Amino acid sequence: MAGKFYIRSFGCQMNDYDSARIADLLREAHGMERTERPEEADVIVFNTCSVREKAQERVFHDLGRVRRLKRERPGLVIGVGGCVASQEGEAIVARAPYVDVVFGPQTLHRLPSMIERRRAGACPQVDVSFPEIEKFDRLPAPRTAGASALVSIMEGCSKYCSFCIVPYTRGEEVSRPLGDVLDEVRGLAGRGVREVTLIGQNVNAWRGEADGGASADLAALIEAITVFPEIERIRFTTSHPREFGPRLVDAFARVPRLAGHVHLPVQCGSDRILAAMKRGYTVLEYKAIVRRLREARPGIAVSSDFIVGFPGETEEDFARTLRLVEELGFDASFSFLYSPRPGTPAAQLRDDTPQQAKRERLARLQHALDTQAAAIAHGMVGGIERVLVEGPSRRHAGELAGRAENNRVVNFAGDASLAGRFVDVRVTGAAPHSLRGELAAGS
Repeated sequence: MAGKFYIRSFGCQMNDYDSARIADLLREAHGMERTERPEEADVIVFNTCSVREKAQERVFHDLGRVRRLKRERPGLVIGVGGCVASQEGEAIVARAPYVDVVFGPQTLHRLPSMIERRRAGACPQVDVSFPEIEKFDRLPAPRTAGASALVSIMEGCSKYCSFCIVPYTRGEEVSRPLGDVLDEVRGLAGRGVREVTLIGQNVNAWRGEADGGASADLAALIEAITVFPEIERIRFTTSHPREFGPRLVDAFARVPRLAGHVHLPVQCGSDRILAAMKRGYTVLEYKAIVRRLREARPGIAVSSDFIVGFPGETEEDFARTLRLVEELGFDASFSFLYSPRPGTPAAQLRDDTPQQAKRERLARLQHALDTQAAAIAHGMVGGIERVLVEGPSRRHAGELAGRAENNRVVNFAGDASLAGRFVDVRVTGAAPHSLRGELAAGS
């Protein structure tokens, strides 16, 4: 087939990982090369997210923008993958008849054959089934372009929070076998990767089979990865507080290569709202996890997610969230207005709070989070951070950019030959979303 493909990815790191694998598939199966211009593409793929309403509507907006390209070049193949595809299925083709293929997160490995059937004259191809872990057995070895890589270790979520569509679009939790994950990490290490991030919708629910048939948890997987000396730093995301057990907490004390950063979504500081969300933990239990993490790894960075304006949230519920933020001191967290997703239990709940009140609460929360993040960043000035150099800085021409252990971007002057290496950088300044630094002596 050859030609070029264009991919636009929406949403979480799982989608970023899936988009990279779609690119690998199209390169291997059809000899295609990637382009950043949809006008040049022979295949256009939108890898979608349905977690928030704006992300979902943006997909159909973008589809409308490429409709002209389809009219001009009828041979162009337009595909929609990801969670919106899984949720909507055939309805996408009904709403946008010029779409050629629709596939879910679990069937992306079938994309090349779906394209072939469509080009051979078949009707639009739709496959949003849930063949569990099959896709990982059918994917080519990942192509790496840097010293860090994402490694998907599980799919789906079985928590069924009342606001979340993910269990319905990605299915129940399914873990990749331990040996398969280690084989992928081994291959990445051999291709120059120095940092891996283990990802999943609920990554700390991963379970695999170890030697002798015993069950291995995420802590065991992290320890197993340390057998590869090339992998100098290990991360994981995103975690659910319900399964953040003592062994995983203790891993931060036992495994120096495990980055001192945890993204642990709390969503709200009110037990009443957490129960309505069906999160399965209390504020006290969440605070206990954070306390144990900070005992295991002093100085660990903890970031979080917050939902503002969940149905029934009162001013007192929101005040409890602000108190939780003030008490725990989060690093670089994210906050969002509640967005009802069709098909979720929360979408049926009565919601009397005016949107203006919700927006005002969101602004107050984000201000509190930004203030904390800025204070933490300024507290890093003068210290030395171990930074993995990713490549040229996007903000400062002629400089390099890398990530510190707490996942903050650090921009500093240095030779391009340092890309892909860990170096020590002295932090000299703090901006709202990044740090400035200089190479420390001996780096």
